[in-house]
Amino acid sequence: MTITAYALAVLLDLLVLFVGARFLHSPYAAASGYGVASTSGGPTAYLRIKGLRDSSYGLLGLALLAFAGPRAEAWYMLVVALLPLGYTFIVLRNGGSRRPPSASTSPPLSWCW
Repeated sequence: MTITAYALAVLLDLLVLFVGARFLHSPYAAASGYGVASTSGGPTAYLRIKGLRDSSYGLLGLALLAFAGPRAEAWYMLVVALLPLGYTFIVLRNGGSRRPPSASTSPPLSWCW
């Protein structure tokens, strides 16, 4: 695997880890940036569970790359790449926003939109 491919794999794993950490650290801001209305002071358990799950996906990707090799990492990334599609359907079915996140809600990812 080339250096560029390794760098991209590590970057994607770190971005997933960042998303999870954001849901753990500031769940309401992360939820609104995600397109789901969430009132401050409401229950945060589900938002924090999402943060823990996403963080573990990022860590697992890094561990696979380090200990199992690039082939395992590639299959893992292919499967995990389907999750945002499922998230999108759930958000839209529950009245979530169709607009992409603004630069103020998620600066590192604003270039994707």
